[in-house]
Amino acid sequence: MKIGLDVMGGDFAPDATIDGAILAREALDVRDEIVLIGQADIIKKHLEKIGLPVDTFKIVNAEEIVGMAEKPLKALTHKPDSSISAGFRMLKSRQIQGFCSAGNSGAMVVGAMYSVGTITGVIRPTTTAHVPQENGAESIILDIGTSPDTKPDVLYQFALLGSIYCQEILKINNPRVGLLNIGVEEGKGNLLCQSAYQMMKDSTDFNFTGNVESRDLFKDKADVIVCDGFTGNIVLKQIEAMYRMLQKRNLVDDFFSRFNYENYGGSPVLGVNGNVVIGHGISSAIAIKNMIVLTHQIHCGRVTNKIRRALHNFSR
Repeated sequence: MKIGLDVMGGDFAPDATIDGAILAREALDVRDEIVLIGQADIIKKHLEKIGLPVDTFKIVNAEEIVGMAEKPLKALTHKPDSSISAGFRMLKSRQIQGFCSAGNSGAMVVGAMYSVGTITGVIRPTTTAHVPQENGAESIILDIGTSPDTKPDVLYQFALLGSIYCQEILKINNPRVGLLNIGVEEGKGNLLCQSAYQMMKDSTDFNFTGNVESRDLFKDKADVIVCDGFTGNIVLKQIEAMYRMLQKRNLVDDFFSRFNYENYGGSPVLGVNGNVVIGHGISSAIAIKNMIVLTHQIHCGRVTNKIRRALHNFSR
């Protein structure tokens, strides 16, 4: 497998991204190849500085950089020689089987949609994050910001996409799907949640188990927690803030250490015709390594193909 890495993406690029690629190279099979995409001169200088031959990785030169604050569509249109644009061209032409970046997340989502495109039947792609459970289990929450405004049928589809990801990456059989809400009763919530509940409750596409309250996020009530991107992003950033506060006060134990974003590497973009993973902007070398490894896992799990097949048989 060939995995493309946006070397120029992230607050600590290119040092952290290149160092992360070196760590990932040691974690992957010798037959797997990491392709470094970015300013070739900078990449070669860094490899020489740390004593590695410049031919350790395949390097694809891309002189332009998409900044973290740039508007995604405008940046991709006006910067065709950026590392993100180059990565998506390679993914579309199948020169690489996966592409990951800790750069501009909006540009990564838009780039995926306009290059490899969405899977037929997907209303909107989604991004997901892992949520550690007190009993040692692992759940996921989606969406976490890709779609701040959604409709009930979009949430229904997020549940399906999350279920497939949960089965193939977390290896959970028949994952329980919960709808994030302000109460567990069927009639609770705003119009979006009430309508989504009615669509989900009799589903044969996934195992819907009802509403989940935010106070139960870590109590293993569901394997897949579904919400709109606005709510999901707030939840995710609150979790990150609490982890930083606990870490600062030396209160991190074995459970809370699992909230460290570095452990997960990034968020896959589910629903597009390719393996795309977005890392945290503050990604360290360890986080970059895990982002690359996650990209590899998604490819090996054939998640995209299984989503495509599931939507072909979509009952709604």
